[in-house]
This record gives sequence, structure tokens and C-alpha cells, in this order.
Amino acid sequence: MTKRFEPLMVVLLTFSGLAAVSAQTNWPNWRGPNFDGSQLESNPPSQWSANKNIRWKTDLPGEGSGSPIIWEDRIFLNVAIRTDRPGEPDLRDVPPGPGGRGFFGRGNADSDTQAKTYVQFAIVAVERTSGKLLWQTVVNEAVPHEQGHETNTLASGSPVTDGKHIYASFGSFGVYCLDWEGNILWSADLGKMTTRNQFGEASTPALSGNTLIVPWDQDGYEDKNGNGQRDDDELLSSLVALNTQDGSLRWRTPRPTEVTTWATPLIVEHGGRTQVITNGTTVRSYDLNTGELIWQCGGQVTNPIPSPIRFEDSLICMTGYRGNAIYSMRLDSQGDIEGTEQVNWTRNDAAPYVASATLYQGQLYLTKSRDGIMTSVDATNGEVLIPQTRLPGIKDMYASPVSAGGRIYFTGRNGVTTVIQHGKEFEVVAENDLGEPVDASPAIYGDEIFIRGAEHLYCISQSQ
Repeated sequence: MTKRFEPLMVVLLTFSGLAAVSAQTNWPNWRGPNFDGSQLESNPPSQWSANKNIRWKTDLPGEGSGSPIIWEDRIFLNVAIRTDRPGEPDLRDVPPGPGGRGFFGRGNADSDTQAKTYVQFAIVAVERTSGKLLWQTVVNEAVPHEQGHETNTLASGSPVTDGKHIYASFGSFGVYCLDWEGNILWSADLGKMTTRNQFGEASTPALSGNTLIVPWDQDGYEDKNGNGQRDDDELLSSLVALNTQDGSLRWRTPRPTEVTTWATPLIVEHGGRTQVITNGTTVRSYDLNTGELIWQCGGQVTNPIPSPIRFEDSLICMTGYRGNAIYSMRLDSQGDIEGTEQVNWTRNDAAPYVASATLYQGQLYLTKSRDGIMTSVDATNGEVLIPQTRLPGIKDMYASPVSAGGRIYFTGRNGVTTVIQHGKEFEVVAENDLGEPVDASPAIYGDEIFIRGAEHLYCISQSQ
């Protein structure tokens, strides 16, 4: 791991676990202050269009599908800016994967161009009240070593803030800490990932006190056995803890049986111990201070993306690709708990693939696979409260739903947000079309909702 401290003035996959925020209205990390997409003290508009209840609309540089984070008067986002400058990727540190080191697999059809031109990785700051771009800091310029999925971007994760600093991970392209004015304070190079089918990277770091947790699950491996095949005990996946003061390594715990994931960890305190919960084909809990494994539970399906959610003294994880799995597990667990009484309940009928669920007043709202089909279950026992129902106006979705003001907001890839009433019956409140594709999950601050489209950031506020 290398660190560099020199400022680089110009302005950067879902955080969880901020120890404290200055106000409930801040949305300082992926999935907001409660780490489940809810904002209990807010009442954003339920209706809008491309020209109704839009307080401002701001052009964003480059591309990205990471969600905005908000602290008082500032909004921060990760962006990737493609250039026309040709170059060759640095493959020296790329661990071998199932498909080797080539660029041409199941990713973007335009991979030859993507993989041979420089990309600027940057963080931008936007003034919340006006939409004015305050600064833009480019933290790295590099040629991608993987082609990426056609719907993924090179800025699919969100930054996280403690109200004084901004932390962002671009995975293979570095982890960074910036001050409030966009100056780089430190950076850390953790190496390069080999993702499944070269789909690309998207995980978001999690923050607790002076520790930044960076997920590092991948399909790269070290051929220890010399048989030319990838064996489970040779995978280079890990969970990394960095010191927020200078980016130095606190610990790095191997996850040798975990293939590529895109899930953001959740940091929770229970029974006097702080746990880092990671979703994967096996859900695992680690000690925040040491990286020691506390408990684990198998049963999830492939390509884990949804973030863990805490409900009372339990933890809920779900996956929805090539199968469905929802597990509620006790936080006081120890060891391997699969099939034990430490598992409260499970379901295998519907679960999201890309989107995370939202929790509102004890009720889980989630979508099935990538489809615009929602369902709701009781977080206490998994009982179905709203059966699988098609969301009008939405065919498919990557964005995670958010909840506030007694309503649940589902945003489709076509830019339509369908709002339903919270409760045990399916009741549509409104269908709102921005007229711009959306993959990023919305963020809520006060009575405003912020949506990142393919090209713009929108502030949606009730017109006076």
C-alpha cells in the first residue's frame, strides 16, 4: 500500500456505520443516516416532473451512478471523466482471474475504447441551496484495466463524510481523503481488483470514528497450488480497515472463499462490541477493532449487492440473482449460525439483485431482481404484508428505494419515480417522470429529495 499526501487541486460502489451525525437531516453516507434509506423526520414532495417542483437542476461532469451524500449546505458525488488521451493500462498488479487478463469478456461492447483511454477520477462538491458547483478535485488519472459492465460506471460508489472530511474509494484507482475545500489530505493504493466477468467495481466504504472500512471482494487469485486453477483458498478477497488520520493500514482480513461482491458494509454496535457486517454468498461479521471474524451465515445467492440492514437486535441481508434469499440474523451470534436458532427467519420467494431494501417503521420494502416489482414484509417475522406487485411506470431499476413522510419512493432506470403510501396495502400516490435515465439512489435532506440522473443532479422541493 502506498500513500501520497500532495494536494492535487482540480475536484473524486454504499457507506454504512457513521458513529454520529450533527443533525438527523444530514445524509452523510450511502443509504442515509439510518443506513436503510429512511429519513424519518423529512417530508419531501410526492409529485414532480421535469419542470414541476424542481428547485434546481445542475449539469454534472463526467459520469457516475453513485448516490449523492449531503452534509448541511454541501452535496458530494464521485465522478469519472473520460478523456480522449490514449494510453495502455498498467497490468503489473492485476491478479489473475477466471478469464485471464484480457479486456474482452462479458462487459461493455465499447470496451476497447474504454480500456485504452485515460479516465479522470474525481470528487465534486455542489452547494445544496443553489446547485452551484463549488469545486472539482481530480484525484487520479488512469487507464482502466477492466472493461466494465455496459451499465456500470467507473464512479458507481458513493463518498462518505464526517462533516469535516470527505472519504471516497475508487477501488483499484485509490482511496482518498479530502478536506472541506477539496484538497487531498492522503491517498491509499490497495492494488487492483479482478471482478467477475469484468463487470467492474462499485462498493462504497463505511466509516466509524477514525476507521474507514473498504470492501475488497474480487475474483483475482494467487495460484499457490500451482495447478493453474482458481481454488477457493487462493482468492485474494479481503476486508480492509484504514486509519482516517493518514490512510495507514489498521488491518486487512482475508476473505478467501468470497468471490466478487458489490455490497457496502454496515457498522453496528451491539453488546459493547462494534461489528462490521458484510453481505456476500456468506454473511459475515467482523470486529471493527481487530478484523477478527465474529460470526457467519451462509445461504445467500450469487453476485451480492444489497446492503445489510439493522432492525432492532437483528441484521437482515438479501440477494436476488439466480435465486432469492432474505435472512434475518441475531447480532449476538457467535461462530457459524446457518441452520441454527440465531437465524430469526428466511424467505426465498423474492429479493433484489442490484437495489437495497428500505426499512420504514418496521416494514421492509424491496424489489424483485432488477424488475419493477415490489413487495413488503414485516421485519420482525418476514410475514408478507404486500404481495409482489408491479410498480406502474417502472420496468426495471438499479436505484434503491427511499422512505420518508409516510411514503416509499421507487425510482426506475427510465427516470420514473413511483411513490406509494406506507402501509399494508398497495396504494400509489404518484408517478413522476424526470425525463432522464436514473441509476443512482435518491438522497433526502429536510423536505427535499435529490436525484442524480445520467447527466444532471436534481433538487426536488415543494414549490411555494
